[in-house]
Amino acid sequence: MRVTLDLKDFVKYPFLKESQQFIGSYADSIEEFIQTNTGKIALRYALGRVRDALGDRENREKDSSSPGSDSFGVKQAVASYALARVLVSCQNDRSLIERLTRFEAQRAYSFLIDEEETKKEYIAWSVGIDIRNPEIPFIRYVETVSGLRDDRWRLVNREVRAGMVAVTHEEMDELVREQIRVLLTRQLPLKVPERICQLLQPALEQVTLVYQKQMLERFGTVEEDSFPPCIQAILMALTSGTNITHAGRFAVTAFLHNIGMDNNKIIELYCRAPDFDISKTMYQVEHISGRGGTEYTSPSCAAMRTNGLCVKRDALCEKVGHPLSYYKQKKRKGKPAPT
Repeated sequence: MRVTLDLKDFVKYPFLKESQQFIGSYADSIEEFIQTNTGKIALRYALGRVRDALGDRENREKDSSSPGSDSFGVKQAVASYALARVLVSCQNDRSLIERLTRFEAQRAYSFLIDEEETKKEYIAWSVGIDIRNPEIPFIRYVETVSGLRDDRWRLVNREVRAGMVAVTHEEMDELVREQIRVLLTRQLPLKVPERICQLLQPALEQVTLVYQKQMLERFGTVEEDSFPPCIQAILMALTSGTNITHAGRFAVTAFLHNIGMDNNKIIELYCRAPDFDISKTMYQVEHISGRGGTEYTSPSCAAMRTNGLCVKRDALCEKVGHPLSYYKQKKRKGKPAPT
């Protein structure tokens, strides 16, 4: 399947092979490129893409300009997409990577929904979906909808025949968006040489500051008094030298990581465990926090009950379904009323 793509299409869909071919071999030396005026501008836009992915609208308003629509400006725009991927790869944080891939997929979706049909078919085909077919192979469907939470996407609510899942024409745009996200996520992190990450350090520091600011806005500073009873019980067992189960260790580690606690501080909590092993503990904590490729979220209340970790339930426990929800609500209630 072939269509004619124009310059605007390269900007709208920078992940297409045609878009990458258009900007040429700037990657012959990223080091040289990011030190040119063109590279510096592209890097600024790349930083803007990451900020947008993190929802940092305040800072983006200070740099709301975008590349022009001519050949030179389009190259800057597509290069900014490539450099944004480099930035999050240098950070090697799965949560940050997920934010960027969701942002890029949603950005493409915003253009795709109004795209002419033949071009929409090509974009979908390029990421592995035939929107002319009202059915999607079972395995492709399961992978594509993995990030969707709406009940209508659950297999139990779909018609499945001969290994194919029926979908409506109206749902295709959303499925293409999700497939773009899946493909972009699969490609990251890139293997970026350390020397390039060092060269990008000033931009990476800005990414870190924005990310930390967002985490603080989401969860605030760590307040142990706001921990749910189950997490407090596990921590109490740890600090008293009690040997806790693997499920308990996973739950508390993921919870503390999710609310922004530094890995070193999490590791310190395990020092009093009877079977404490620094190398094993470091590996486990880093694995749960995303160094192994997947950043884990702490188990839900239902999972905690299944694992026998739900203890000392209080009134707030009855109103929430997740330890993180408990923590956020408890902190919010503890804030003084505005004057």
